[in-house]
Amino acid sequence: MSGADRISSIALCWRIERRDGVTIALTDHDRDLSIGDDLYRAAPGMTPSAIVRSEGLDAATMEARGALHAAAITARDLAAGRWDGARVVAFAIDWSDAGTLPVPLAEGRMGEVTVADGGFAAELQGAAARLERPVTEATSPGCRAVLGDARCRVAMAGRRRFARVVASAGTALTLDAAEPVDDAYGDGRVRWLGGANAGLETAVARSHGAGVTLRTPPAFSVAAGALVELIEGCDGTIATCASRFGNVANFRGEP
Repeated sequence: MSGADRISSIALCWRIERRDGVTIALTDHDRDLSIGDDLYRAAPGMTPSAIVRSEGLDAATMEARGALHAAAITARDLAAGRWDGARVVAFAIDWSDAGTLPVPLAEGRMGEVTVADGGFAAELQGAAARLERPVTEATSPGCRAVLGDARCRVAMAGRRRFARVVASAGTALTLDAAEPVDDAYGDGRVRWLGGANAGLETAVARSHGAGVTLRTPPAFSVAAGALVELIEGCDGTIATCASRFGNVANFRGEP
């Protein structure tokens, strides 16, 4: 086989794993490819940019463009954030020889995604991109830990509850169960387990009784009866840490 023939038989493949567990496999070949245990669906409209890599600590970057497809990547899901932070593995393979091994090209997380003119562009950020983050924290009067994480250490058992939505209007939800204490879910999260928003999370601004006010409206319409998981929150003040959680020893702020 000549060099030109070998180049023409190279296909690019992507495996994209969303944070909610949904995984899709795509290839720029004109037909589906079975690689290992996965079937890579033909997506000829997917066009990657050049993959920029270096021997130093600069982050490997790549941009992929493609047409929105109803069964795979939709504008609604992109806008809702379903693909934010998705893990992406890109490689090349010789589709004409079943015995060849894939050649790794890039691996990282999906960064900025833009949608325009019936298509999308997604930036792939390599592992080295994490080195660009700040090394140290800035001081703050409020706690910098997240309720229940390894630094906070508050046990979340009993602080997550399930409920169903009775009514929804904008950012306001009415549930079929009241909160255990006033504003228990303020600065917490609602995790959608049913309906069109399933798999997404929405931040909570405040709660009172059976009512919850979200920071932003749900990405999709909410039908009565949708199942949600309510996760308690914390306003990050030392007063709340002491009175509600008895956890001042683990307070991560400088009040």
